[in-house]
Amino acid sequence: EIPNILVANNKSSAFLVATKSIIRNGLIDSLKMKLSEKNIKYVIYDGTIPNPTIDNVEDAREIYLANNCDSIIAVGGGSVMDLSKVLGARIARPKKSVEKMKGLLHVRKKIPLLITCPSTSGSGSEVTIAAVITDSKTHDKYAVSDFSLMPNYSVLDPNLTASLPKNMTSTTGMDALTHAVEAFIGNSTTKETRKKAIDSVKLIYDNLYECYINGSNLEARKNMLLGSHYAGIAFTKSYVGYVHAIAHTLGGEYLVAHGFANAVILPKVLRKYGKNVHKKLAILAKEVNLADSNDSNTVASEKFISWIEELNKKMDIPDKIKELKESYIEFLAKKAAKEANPLYPVPRLLDSKELIEIYKDLIWR
Repeated sequence: EIPNILVANNKSSAFLVATKSIIRNGLIDSLKMKLSEKNIKYVIYDGTIPNPTIDNVEDAREIYLANNCDSIIAVGGGSVMDLSKVLGARIARPKKSVEKMKGLLHVRKKIPLLITCPSTSGSGSEVTIAAVITDSKTHDKYAVSDFSLMPNYSVLDPNLTASLPKNMTSTTGMDALTHAVEAFIGNSTTKETRKKAIDSVKLIYDNLYECYINGSNLEARKNMLLGSHYAGIAFTKSYVGYVHAIAHTLGGEYLVAHGFANAVILPKVLRKYGKNVHKKLAILAKEVNLADSNDSNTVASEKFISWIEELNKKMDIPDKIKELKESYIEFLAKKAAKEANPLYPVPRLLDSKELIEIYKDLIWR
């Protein structure tokens, strides 16, 4: 349907952002053929890196402008969609640097038509107003958030995720779970976001491990795409918390993959929140039948956190970060604290000592 959408919107030259593996596996061959049939020109950009950088965006922008493109199609995971969104912002605001777009509502201009096709069930970026970018000089990793970055169309196709390797299936799935959980336990929820978060957790609980052991199960893959999609809707309205703040520092400083970082950090932060999240985690535990009605909030919440830890183990996700250096912990903790407060509506504020304790618990020994 994508070529028809472009024609209906009077677009004639698409900038197609895709990963090398998606191109290599032929997953966009039919799209390319149908674009040609509709006489829509396209140029393919395959230079997106994990944790995309400002340099990455500027490189894509030069190619976009040189080919007189008028629309963007993003086929890939969160990094591809993040780059595509910030690219759109730079096209819309050619005199404004990415650094000056950092934070909330600093784009404020319509970007080119953007169509997203997620190839992972994790980021939820196809429904969010945010894009995360890394400054390759300072190693700062931050969000550019604006309503104009919301994609115009999104295609959820389980065939795009069927060939995803096990390690990507697991970590992107845990990324989606983190979005749902952080959106649910925060202090800025709505009836809609709470429902979307619960629906997401249910879908992930029932389907993530099945996708991990049987990647060709398209029904499970479809359910994981929906779970990630619902989590994206929840967290773009209710936001995230310290798990993301810590993960962003590790991604910016060490290029640790975002989903992997979230998977490792999530249970540690939930335990650090303590009783402030027991009631809400108990609700999630009971929704997926990890706990029964007789369990106290404390017992039920512990069952939920233990399930996360056990799922990580079953999917060969460690509980430490190899790249983390102890000498950097105080520096990274300050960055995480600055990002989280006052930006995120967290269940409770963690002081510098508590953040340092979380980082120390992440050190590979």
